[in-house]
Amino acid sequence: MLVAAQPHNDMAIREIQMLFVVAFIITLVVGDFASTFFYHVPQHLWFTLHLRTHHDRRRSYFDHAVLSKDPGVLMDGFLGALPYLVVAALAAHLSLPGALAGLAFGQLHVWWRHTTDLGWRTPEGVRRVLRPLGIVLPEDHDGHHRNPDIEFGDIFRFYDAPARALLAKLGPTSRRVRNASRRSHKEAPARA
Repeated sequence: MLVAAQPHNDMAIREIQMLFVVAFIITLVVGDFASTFFYHVPQHLWFTLHLRTHHDRRRSYFDHAVLSKDPGVLMDGFLGALPYLVVAALAAHLSLPGALAGLAFGQLHVWWRHTTDLGWRTPEGVRRVLRPLGIVLPEDHDGHHRNPDIEFGDIFRFYDAPARALLAKLGPTSRRVRNASRRSHKEAPARA
């Protein structure tokens, strides 16, 4: 009886492992998509919270991402994480441990991608492994801190090009364009 049950158990273990991996990947890939296109890009276009807290060059962004207790910074972090939490809740139906591992990996990645402020440089071997997978390296994210119009995607670089295209398409509706239009109308001389 035990011998006959063994193949069934192996199949069940493989299925559990596969569902773990699927939930892990869904949490990261779909969560990053949702965070990029439903939070990050809209923040750059129409809102100020993210720009004020994440792109403030007057303070260390490692402090911002890891140590800050500033309510605005915490709110930005929560709102950026919310899409991952929603996706993980849905992926938990496949595998709760896989979804939780995806969230944990995502949080570790947040801390890691902010380490260039501390002088971290990604070792060449790690770079060679992660670059083909499209993983955002700390140096990539540093580029986004220096120029908020490039290097979109929290975890995956393959969301950068579509995010930039969306920003370009929706740019005329942005807060920046509206504010520039208002300033130019105020500065225009009155006609007699």
